[in-house]
Amino acid sequence: MLIPATRIAQVTIAAALLGNTPLLAADPLPSWKETPLKQSLIEFVTKVTKEDSPDYVPPAERIAAFDNDGTLCSEQPMYTQFIFGQDKVKEQAAAHPEWKEKQPFKAALEDDIASIGESEVKGLTAIVAGTHVGRTTEELQKSVNDWLATAQHPTLKRPYTELVYQPMLELLSYLRANEFKTYIVTGSAVEFLRAWAERVYGIPPERIIGSNVETAVVVKDGVARIEIADGVAFANNKSGKALLIDRVIGRKPILVFGNSDGDLDMMRLAAGAKNHWAGIVHHTDGEREFAYDSESLFGRLKAGLTDAEKNGWHVVDMKNDWLTVFPPAKQ
Repeated sequence: MLIPATRIAQVTIAAALLGNTPLLAADPLPSWKETPLKQSLIEFVTKVTKEDSPDYVPPAERIAAFDNDGTLCSEQPMYTQFIFGQDKVKEQAAAHPEWKEKQPFKAALEDDIASIGESEVKGLTAIVAGTHVGRTTEELQKSVNDWLATAQHPTLKRPYTELVYQPMLELLSYLRANEFKTYIVTGSAVEFLRAWAERVYGIPPERIIGSNVETAVVVKDGVARIEIADGVAFANNKSGKALLIDRVIGRKPILVFGNSDGDLDMMRLAAGAKNHWAGIVHHTDGEREFAYDSESLFGRLKAGLTDAEKNGWHVVDMKNDWLTVFPPAKQ
């Protein structure tokens, strides 16, 4: 059964009413192994939330930013958004003969994963836009949820909404219990992730920062609707993540988590905060999930490992730092 993110950390009301100590259960992160890394996370939250600490950070400034694919959920053998988009391209191909020669649709039709990977975030977002032209953003989100209701991972054989990381669900809940504002900063189309992020992660739509498809305002009978247009308005990756954090949030995150070289500028932005904690999820567990880093087409991590050592960032070794990877399967 998929455990709601808001219920993972059990925090008592009595603890909330007593003093200025941070809110936490006997073990706020039960799926994390007892390692120095886990202790570092808890110590960081403690020092920035305790009012008599010299490192105290007011609640308004407790911003936590997380990448999505590969950080909060599985991203292999390819991003979930691309699998969704590829299915939609194949469904609509008969009505769009031009897609046989137009990228990235051509690659989607031919199962050319290498070309899709090379197109990066812009190509993935273009597919979502191109298969939903003329629909409203609400209709796009319904399309996503209808697909998620039946789609399963090709090898793990579980719904994609169950392939989220239990340790990260616990961390999100623990942070919110301590008055952090949690954001997702992702290369996925914001319209795609808003369809399901709140019910799975407990993060509302207004705190999803991602790539954007082109949209237009269409007014009918005095009512405005936002319709999808063909094209990509903004591809949120690499430096784009830092730019959008500044534009949308207006504050530097004090805690940030990523898993690939595409997250480095977001992490460097957090380094400008007085107190900060930065983490990289390193996929080392080929038995429970997937093992990959510098040679991966999706979620490539190479410079990030070097930068982590140089900058004192924390590397989460999935195999050695997590007791479990995914929530229990829904019966």
